[in-house]
Amino acid sequence: MTTDSSRPDEETPLLQGKKKPTPLPWFQFSIVLFLQLAEPLTSQVIYPFTPQLIRDIGITNGNESQVGYYVGIMQSVFFLTQAFTVLHWSRLSDSIGRKPVILTGLFGLAISMYCFGLSTTFWGLVLSRSLNGALNGNIGVIKSMVAEMTDSTNISKAYAYMPISWSTGSTLGPIIGGVLARPADRFPAVFGNNEFMKKYPYFLPCSIPATFTFFAWIITFFFLKETLADPQSFSEFLGFRKSKAEAVENPSITITSTEDEPLERTKSRHPDDDVPNIDKPLPLRLLLTPEVVIAAANYASLSLVDIAFRAVHPLFLSTPIELGGLGLPPPTIGKILSFFGVMNGMFQVFFFAKIHDRWGSKRVFLAGVVSAIPAFILFPIINMLARSQGYSLAVWAAVLTQVTVAIALSSSYGAIFIFIAAASPNRASLGATNGLSQMMVSFTRAIGPAMANSLFSFSMEKGYLGGYLVYLILLFVTSLSVYIGWLLPRHIQPRF
Repeated sequence: MTTDSSRPDEETPLLQGKKKPTPLPWFQFSIVLFLQLAEPLTSQVIYPFTPQLIRDIGITNGNESQVGYYVGIMQSVFFLTQAFTVLHWSRLSDSIGRKPVILTGLFGLAISMYCFGLSTTFWGLVLSRSLNGALNGNIGVIKSMVAEMTDSTNISKAYAYMPISWSTGSTLGPIIGGVLARPADRFPAVFGNNEFMKKYPYFLPCSIPATFTFFAWIITFFFLKETLADPQSFSEFLGFRKSKAEAVENPSITITSTEDEPLERTKSRHPDDDVPNIDKPLPLRLLLTPEVVIAAANYASLSLVDIAFRAVHPLFLSTPIELGGLGLPPPTIGKILSFFGVMNGMFQVFFFAKIHDRWGSKRVFLAGVVSAIPAFILFPIINMLARSQGYSLAVWAAVLTQVTVAIALSSSYGAIFIFIAAASPNRASLGATNGLSQMMVSFTRAIGPAMANSLFSFSMEKGYLGGYLVYLILLFVTSLSVYIGWLLPRHIQPRF
């Protein structure tokens, strides 16, 4: 079968055209990176001290094997509540704009972190994390905003810089959490007589990212520009006033427009589905195209593998060697997690765009998911080395290798974000598409920590496969994720 060489190839990769790259809007893009820093800071700050926090509140009654269960529940509840609300926030941002939703999310994030630091019971911690997830829909909205700031020539560059926020937060968060937890014990000369710090030993590390989030709210309010082309006012959204599009569709309504472009363009129709007003957000049922479903499913499977690794990692590092872990204190765990954050950020910034442009989104995505296999295999290897050699050079070399290998897993996110942006049926539904994908991800992330940490505790308690059963199951989950990744299209078609 022959093809007309003059006709554009619909299978041409997104970033392989000859068009000169469009410069990124650096000022606005920098604000997005800055406000996004609040997400990893607030999430990562609790990881170094979470196992010890569970022990301190006494819910396990001294049973070390039960720590993993409660750590998993506390980590999962955030994503569970987010799963039920993130689509709502993302679709709302398609109507009223990205900025109002982001401001609401930042406010909820800050309040919930203060509450977390003041909680002294397990259910208080759960309620705080639930509030965090329910009020914060920024993760999907920010992706929509970045997609609206970019085009096919610079989107991979934008996603190469996105990990700066995550790596910085992943670096500073564990340091803050590991160093400042229980300040009265660690710094008696400064906080030894402070009764507040004795009563709330984890408030100080939680208050720092919470205060930063309030500062990010101020920056966003004054300097961030709306990227949605024609957001509704609150009166229009609540139905108190007709929008332009509704006025055009109803000739009896008269409106005044100063724009040269005729308003009749809003009456355009979808060429295939005969959907009215493709310049408006589409109903949810019309978002469920094969492209969106496949991209969202891969995002969800990647997130399940990634969150399982990130949930087990600090728990493994803190668990005593004889019980299957490495027996490290919170400050050391914080340093290891921070080192991962630094290395991950440097790799994504300097190498992701180049690798992506050379090998394409699908290959980069699959390579990242496959890297989880050696990362999981190294858990039992590290423990066996520690049992036989103690904290030897070989143990630290294995820890370093595991952290380095896990960096490739993070590269899969930039690739799948590009697939999701390209899969949106129209630009007006970009927020809903990201929200739908994030909803699926939130469910898997709700399952992931509880599943991984419960399997860790179960394997340790029952001694199945020497306590290493959890890693065999996680390797199986990773294999399924690789299979789902093969369903992605080989090339990405140009976006709307």
